[in-house]
Amino acid sequence: MTLKLLWQYGMLAYKTGTLHDDGKFTFPIIIVLACAVLGYLIGSLNFGIILSRIYGRDIRESGSGNAGATNMMRVYGKKASILTLVGDVLKTIIAVLLSRFLLLGYIGAYITGLFVIVGHAWPVYFKFKGGKGVAAIAAFCLITEPIIFLIELAIFLAILFGFKMVSLGSVMIALIYPFILNLNRGMGPHVLIAFIMAGLVIFLHRQNIVRIFNHTEHKFKLGKKEKKEPVVENGEKEQNEENKE
Repeated sequence: MTLKLLWQYGMLAYKTGTLHDDGKFTFPIIIVLACAVLGYLIGSLNFGIILSRIYGRDIRESGSGNAGATNMMRVYGKKASILTLVGDVLKTIIAVLLSRFLLLGYIGAYITGLFVIVGHAWPVYFKFKGGKGVAAIAAFCLITEPIIFLIELAIFLAILFGFKMVSLGSVMIALIYPFILNLNRGMGPHVLIAFIMAGLVIFLHRQNIVRIFNHTEHKFKLGKKEKKEPVVENGEKEQNEENKE
């Protein structure tokens, strides 16, 4: 079995599936479930929560309450934020590569990537309250569609420098991702999954979107160190400060 076949179909699917004369490939549906479970369990390893507990208090009880790199920057500083980002990126890459090579190839990577985002947002290990999936979808795009990733990165940086809002950049790249994918790869199950991914990220940013329209969204201070917010218990901040980026 060649590396090309592993990359395209996945070892388990290739061994148990059938490639028909018309080019269609069928495989046991249990492999799809395996991709979903793999993605969810690895995605549930939320590094913002893990690292914040090492630093002191659970990040979900601090700052904006979001378990992501931006809130880690706000509460615990640059080093904690970078470590969180690296951890969330690496878990996504590992999950997607395992799925692609061992389970179901290209489409398996998309199924696993989707459930990494689900696990990141609703982690089974941390009472189903996690982050917003931006690092996960970015890492997924990097490992599956590197050209699209570069386009998305350029758009994100342009929005960040122009509007100084991480949330706005995150929502926009999630929104346009499936459309760029369709233009680059053509319509198929992968585009449908990409739309679901985008919908999840936008749903998780729903409060940020309301604040953007109300001109009350937090702005990222480019080139300046953000003032650390004190660690506080949930409920001590006003409702409109919850779940910021």
